[in-house]
This record gives sequence, structure tokens and C-alpha cells, in this order.
Amino acid sequence: MFIPFTSDISKLEKPKRFTFPFYYQPHPLAKLASQQLQKHLENVILHQKDWYHNFGIYENDPIEGRLGKMFGVLVCEDQEGNLGQLWAFSGKLANSNTLDKFVPAVFDTLDNNLFYKKQEQKLNEYTGILNNLKNSKDYQILLEKEQSISQQKDREILQQKNRIKTLKKQRDQKRLEAEKTLNHSDFEKLKETLSNESKKESILLKKMSKYWKYQTENIQKEIKTYKDQIEEIGKKRALLSLETQQKLFDSYLFLNINQENKSALKIFQEYFKDHPQRSLPPAGIGECAAPKLLQYAFKEKLKPLCIAEFWWGISPSSNIRKHQQFYPSCRSKCEPLLLQHMLKGLEIEENPLEQELCQNDKEIKILYQDKDILVIHKPHELLSVPGKKIKDSVYSRILDKFPRITGSIIVHRLDMSTSGIMLLAKHPRAYKKLQKQFIERSISKTYLAILDGYIPKEEGKISLPLRVDLDNRPQQMVCYEYGKPATTLYKVLKEQHNKTLIEFSPITGRTHQLRVHSSHVDGLNTPILGDDLYGTIKDRLYLHAWKIKFTQPITKEELIFETDIPFDI
Repeated sequence: MFIPFTSDISKLEKPKRFTFPFYYQPHPLAKLASQQLQKHLENVILHQKDWYHNFGIYENDPIEGRLGKMFGVLVCEDQEGNLGQLWAFSGKLANSNTLDKFVPAVFDTLDNNLFYKKQEQKLNEYTGILNNLKNSKDYQILLEKEQSISQQKDREILQQKNRIKTLKKQRDQKRLEAEKTLNHSDFEKLKETLSNESKKESILLKKMSKYWKYQTENIQKEIKTYKDQIEEIGKKRALLSLETQQKLFDSYLFLNINQENKSALKIFQEYFKDHPQRSLPPAGIGECAAPKLLQYAFKEKLKPLCIAEFWWGISPSSNIRKHQQFYPSCRSKCEPLLLQHMLKGLEIEENPLEQELCQNDKEIKILYQDKDILVIHKPHELLSVPGKKIKDSVYSRILDKFPRITGSIIVHRLDMSTSGIMLLAKHPRAYKKLQKQFIERSISKTYLAILDGYIPKEEGKISLPLRVDLDNRPQQMVCYEYGKPATTLYKVLKEQHNKTLIEFSPITGRTHQLRVHSSHVDGLNTPILGDDLYGTIKDRLYLHAWKIKFTQPITKEELIFETDIPFDI
């Protein structure tokens, strides 16, 4: 598994510290290792050797079953000082956990000799019984009969109620007319007759309700025999699933360089000790490339030097993944494993993102102010509001500069990496009125960006619903089921040097909306230059809030502002 480099690495220095896996630029050694692995993948795919997976990147790949995959490389040093590399894939590949040249799984769930496959077989048996019960012909007939009875009951009772109302109106009319024409004795007899008619209709309604209640209860008794069986099997399956999951989390044992072994469950409990509700590991724990690579390295007494992970294959429909592009390790599964345990004992790079934030000495420029509002220019890499670790932000700086400001200040936010115009409120009344304008979408905002490539259309509209990627906060993903509507208008201003200067007019204001709409395969499929989350890291994110048009919240005057453009192509 310890694969030697095929390229000359004699002139490349070893990294002084191990890669911070959640925000990085690949070390030259990791890039070479990735290129070597990619050549291997091309060779396997083109020559149909050893295994097959439909990555969807070649003309002859079938449309059905296309699926890209995350791969990882780990550059290591053995005990004799030789450098080499380890390869891994995320999850399973070609329906297998064990492929030639790739490190094995931390725990092989496909091994028939281990408990998981036996438990899985029992779970599948329970699932089969449940499906048979739910889909049985007799049960379906009973459910249909119950629905038919319910509909007929509702229909006939409603008809009787409407009949009662109609007859009541007729009786009331008769009573009014008779009162004028009949003598007292005859009128009293008529009233009694009408009262008896009313009672008969009410008695009929009660009998009907009683009859249909009897019919409903009878059919529900028959259905209950099936539901009881389904519930009993369901409970057994749920209990077995919980036991299997618990045993699986205990079976995923992870090493670090000090040869300390800990289970996934223990690691998560320690990492989330202040948030016990989050201490249960998610499904697929330990299946990502990074923990697989580190586990094998520690097991074989290899010293990890640097790591990189890249996407190989067709882009998915939800997350943003580009063929051959590097990506950080996932947060939800890998962050607790790596930071709490597996990387302990290794000297790791500091988070570059936090370093940049701490060193941000760029000043906020005030473009306009009156007694109600501020219009400012926010520099890139400055938070709009304080974060968990970094307090420096637009909010904190403005409070320092204007200590008499009261109430909320930040009416809207810009991404940390985005520069440009922000609108701030000096007092609660202004804040509420400005916020209302944002909610009603009466504020017009225009952004400029440089895209890392050309796009086919000069102008258009992008509508892709967005929600947070639960595995990789704060990244967003496209989701038609749970996402919030997001719409962006765009117009190309200039094309040069395989770059595109573009104007964005967002109709909605979702988190990372312009970045995702640019990068996503169903959007412009071309990331914003320097997008460290959805594209490739550069010196900055080339996205700028250029113009804003709004109504002064107190004077009602229409105001328009624009800033200097900080970049060009």
C-alpha cells in the first residue's frame, strides 16, 4: 500500500507541519501524489482493469448509474526516511472496501465473517417481513375498505346535516305563515307537528352516526391485527438497528501517532462533551478518505507529512464538486475524529482562515452617514458580525467608532470574503424600517464578480433552491425538497484571459447564493475566482457588492450608492 513516487521529488522540501485538513492548499508533494493516483484511475478505467465504476466523465459511460467519488492521498515517511504515498477512496468503490493499491476500510462492513453482515441480514429479514405485511393483499383491501367507509360516512352524514338545515328553513317559513293565518289551537298543533319532524331528523342523524361508528370500529379492529404485527416487527427491527449501530460505533477503532486506540463513540462523546445531544456519531463514520489514510499510516508506523483530497467524476446534483478539484475533509464526520484524536501528537498547520482573520488590518470606509444610517465599504476577509473565535468584525468596529449607536446595527450581511457596500442602522427605528425593505425586496443590490472561466450565455436567470450542507457547514447545497427559493439575474460585462467579469443582481438573499449559483453544475458551472469553498483558493474572493439602491428609512428619500471596483480582468 506504501506506493513510491514515480516523479522526481528530490528538489521538493518536506512540509514542516501536517496539513490542516479543513482549509488548505495542497503541498507540492500532495499534488504529485494526486496526479499519480489520477493517472492510475485513468489507466484502470480506460483499460477496464481490476474493477469498474461509472464516473460519468467519458463519452461511452452509461447515463444510468453515473457517480463521482472523493479520493485522498497521504504523503508519508517510513522509519528509514523514505517518502511514499497512500491512496484511499471515500465510502465504497465498485461495491468493495478492498481494492488493490488502496488502503483498507477502518472496519470492513462487507466482510461476511464480521458481525455487521450477520446483523444486516437479520435487519433485511425484518424489513422483508414488514414489507410483506404492509403490502399484503388482505391488508390493502382492508385499508381501501376503511377509506371507502370513511368517505361514505362523511358524505351521508353531511347530506343529512344539509337536509336538516333545509327542512328547518322550510319549517320556520311554515311557522311564520301559519302564525298569521291559523287560530291559536291549530297553530299550537302545527308547532308540535313541526317539532316532531325536527326530532325525527335529529334521531335519524344520531342513528346514522352510530351505524357508521360501528362500521368504522369493526374495520379498524381488523386492521389493528395487522398494525399490531407491523408495530411489533418494527420495534424489533429498530432495537436491532440501535444495537447494531452501537456495536458498529464501538467497532470503529481509530489510532493516532502515539498508538492510542479509541472508538468512534468515545471520540464523539469527548468532542461534544458540552453538547451531549450531538455526541452520537453520524452514519458513515470513518468511511471518508482522510481517516482511512491516517489509520493505515499509524498502523504501519508511517509518519504522515501532508494530505489532499480531490473529486473524480461527474458533478453531483446537490453539492458542488468538480472533476479533479481539491476539497477539504468533511466537517460533520471527520472534524471530531481528526481534531479530537487522530491528529493528536502531530504538529499541524494553523487554520489559515483564522490566521487571515486575525491579521485583517484593512479599514472600513464610510461612504455616507446621517443621523439614521451608515453606508460603508467592507473590506474582504472581514466578518460582518463576531464569530465564535474571531471578534473583529464590522459590528465590533462600528460600535468602537460610534459608541452612541443603540439597538441592532447589522441590517444585512456580506460573506466574510466578499467586499463592498453594507447598509447599517444607527437606531432601532431605522433598523426596523430598513429590515422591512429587505424583507419586501424593495432594496436593489448589484454585485460584480470575476468567474474562473467563460460561460455560454451573456445574460440570464438562475433559480436553484438552497439549504445548508449539514455535513459541511457553512457550505450550502442545492436541495429541491428542503431548500429555500433563490434567484439571481446575471449579465456578462467582459471576457478575457479565460475569465469573465459579470454583474449579479440577486432577487433573494440566501447565504452563499451568488457563489453556489456560479459554481453549481445547474447554474453557471463556473466558480467565482478565488472561491475557497466552491472553487479554488486565490489571493481573495473576487466578489464585490458594487451598488445599492434603497429608501432612507426616516426621510423616505431614494438613495443610490456605488463603490470603486477593486478588480478587473
